[in-house]
Amino acid sequence: MKEFLYLCAVFIKLVYRMDAKKILFIAQEITPYLPESEIATICRNLPQGIQERGREIRTFMPKFGSINERRNQLHEVIRLSGMNLIIDDTDHPLIIKVASIQAARMQVYFIDNEDFFQRKHTISDDDGNEYEDNDDRSIFYVRGVLETVKKLRWIPDVIHCHGWMSALTALYIKRMYADDPCLKDAKIVYSIYNDDFKTPFRKEFASKLKMDGAKDSDLKGIKADTSFTGLTKLAIDFADGVIQGSETINQDVLDYIATKKHTPFLPYQSPDVYMDKFNEFYDVILGTK
Repeated sequence: MKEFLYLCAVFIKLVYRMDAKKILFIAQEITPYLPESEIATICRNLPQGIQERGREIRTFMPKFGSINERRNQLHEVIRLSGMNLIIDDTDHPLIIKVASIQAARMQVYFIDNEDFFQRKHTISDDDGNEYEDNDDRSIFYVRGVLETVKKLRWIPDVIHCHGWMSALTALYIKRMYADDPCLKDAKIVYSIYNDDFKTPFRKEFASKLKMDGAKDSDLKGIKADTSFTGLTKLAIDFADGVIQGSETINQDVLDYIATKKHTPFLPYQSPDVYMDKFNEFYDVILGTK
């Protein structure tokens, strides 16, 4: 009888897992790999909390040069590495690494490339000047994540993006990966934080997106404005849901969100409730609530 009950429990658990919705987190920062910040802390705790609420998760972040690989026990995933991504007619090797946060029972995948990420700092140089190629870095990061998810053959139901370096995800899903069986049905949630960059992307940014498959009509706004505001508006245009991640964010962005009457919007949620509110918001986006 005990064996029968045990087998029943295993079967129920397997069925439950098969039915569990899959949430992909694309993060700009995660602690303990980078110092604590609003984004880094949320992106450390949220995937764990969502997993504990019965979802399947995968989590990605850039492998910035300041991350200590030995201390954090990163290792390369050979079967996922080796692809070249072309940006502006230049080949850039895609390297995938992984580490585990044992206390959370979760893995973090890292997108690496010597040209883009092996630098002393994350976004700016020693003098505080933002890297000129942050636009290319954001393209590489988003494409690197999506190509890796395809290789994993893991089909996300929701992709939750955190930080401006993930802002292009919705555009790429809706345009460049619109026919991909792993990604075409994914719903995109974009969290907006008080992490504005100060130096606009280069004027060639829109043409690089067009080379990757974006339409001229998609790029009208970003052609005119390559600032943080312009990039965030582009993300909002293609997102299926938007979350205010910081208590205070760019007012121009907030005003733009208000014009998107048909895009679900979740205002700022305090640290003691955001986990459940985000989890409920995923169901709203999926149409299951």
